[in-house]
Amino acid sequence: MACLARRKSAARVTIALLAVALASGCATMQNYLAPDTPRLMGGYATEPRADATMRVVTFNVEHGRKIDRAIAGLLSHPSLKAADVILLQEMDGPGVDEIARALGVNYVYFPGSHDPKSGHDMGNAILSPWPMDQPRKLLLPHPSRIIHRARAVVTARVTIDGLPTNVYSVHLGSPIGVGGGARRDQAEVVLKDAAASTGPVIIAGDFNSHGLGDRFVEEGYVWATRSVGKTVRFFSFDHVFLRGLSGQVEAGVAREVNDASDHRPVWTTLTR
Repeated sequence: MACLARRKSAARVTIALLAVALASGCATMQNYLAPDTPRLMGGYATEPRADATMRVVTFNVEHGRKIDRAIAGLLSHPSLKAADVILLQEMDGPGVDEIARALGVNYVYFPGSHDPKSGHDMGNAILSPWPMDQPRKLLLPHPSRIIHRARAVVTARVTIDGLPTNVYSVHLGSPIGVGGGARRDQAEVVLKDAAASTGPVIIAGDFNSHGLGDRFVEEGYVWATRSVGKTVRFFSFDHVFLRGLSGQVEAGVAREVNDASDHRPVWTTLTR
């Protein structure tokens, strides 16, 4: 019994030390809580193509570690290349600029946090060959449990072939970082902001959930990617939602692009 008690005590000490270590690591996370900064924008687009289709791609590039491979996939895969809108998550500024330059598109990027340990920012971006204005950062509630990372949505108006469209690049809290209720709260912030928009809306990104899609449907969105299947490991987390856009919708996962991230790029094509 005494031996068992010592083992239990040692386990409690180990857990306590781990908690202290995690807490000390958490304290170093820097969150960007200002509503409009830092912001990075760039323009590399020439004359965009105009045809009867609109293509939307969303891609979580896993901390932006393999930018060259992400670029290769976005340039070569037939369902990804020449997209009208590309939404990126888990990116830093230099990585976004490198991808935009290689693709010849415009972009807006807002980081939500900075990790001094890695020296990198993390945030979302919107890329497009079409004109882009009204960039904003939409702060989300509920920083993550362990490292207290804040999250923010990037939104801008993209005028696609003459049609002003409100676009949101989303990355909600992970299942480890927050619970389902907190993730739903984050989604409600996005839905509320988009409800005040006039004109068409595209909301896409890494939602760290499949079931949340039903909430977007309740608000009148077409869930373009409902049935695409796995997008990261065994889960279907990366999705595209459309409102105010008419036409035939197709969607899929670029599974062949499997060396740039733990996620696979997801695409939606709207034939008008």
